[in-house]
Amino acid sequence: MFEHHSRPLAPRPVFARRLAASAAAGLALLAGSLFAGMIGYRYLVGDEKWIDAFVDAAMILSGMGPATTTFGSDAGKLFAGLYALYSGFAVIVMAGVVFAPVVHRFLHRFHLDMEKRG
Repeated sequence: MFEHHSRPLAPRPVFARRLAASAAAGLALLAGSLFAGMIGYRYLVGDEKWIDAFVDAAMILSGMGPATTTFGSDAGKLFAGLYALYSGFAVIVMAGVVFAPVVHRFLHRFHLDMEKRG
């Protein structure tokens, strides 16, 4: 996906396309994670309304913690705990996916500058 360090730096339009593609991938991961959380909160935790399931899933995914949920069953508690653990890793992965082109471009430019200095 990225050019080798021995190749010249990609032009800005190529970089912009990479950045847009990685942002879309991060957004897709976010949407999928949010939807999975909503399904779990809706059906496993306590027959919540869709809007309440959205709020709880979004709050957990953002790292804020559950908003209003009372965990009625053991399956709901297990889901909520596993979803919270998953959410922590998902946020790290999303950040890595979104910022990968920026970090690569920075490191590539730094490498090219080091080669010019000799």
